[in-house]
Amino acid sequence: MNLNQITLPVNDMQAAVDFYLKLGMTQIVDTPHYARFSCPEGDSTFSLALQAEPVHNQAVIYFESNNLDAKVNDLTQRGIQFDQPPQDMPYLWREAILHDPAGNKIKLYHAGENRLNPPWRVTKTA
Repeated sequence: MNLNQITLPVNDMQAAVDFYLKLGMTQIVDTPHYARFSCPEGDSTFSLALQAEPVHNQAVIYFESNNLDAKVNDLTQRGIQFDQPPQDMPYLWREAILHDPAGNKIKLYHAGENRLNPPWRVTKTA
């Protein structure tokens, strides 16, 4: 099984589209109520769905960057505001935190080998 995409709720489609384009995503679907993007690396996609009621999403979307500090610096210069600059976390990832215009939480991170193989990885034995 492979994860196809994640869909985030938004209240202002144009503001959200502009935000994700500024992050460097490529828009592949554009309708008034739905937008879909491909990530600049790999084959992952995600989408936005317009909703009338306020967004109260508790999910966090993670976008990995091999050069996190440079990426955050570039985005900051492009007007993206971060709630947390890049920090080394106790779980061995380096993360920066921001929110999209609808309030969806985003973490830009770099985990390297620790993404799939942290020191505490569970090894199953039969």
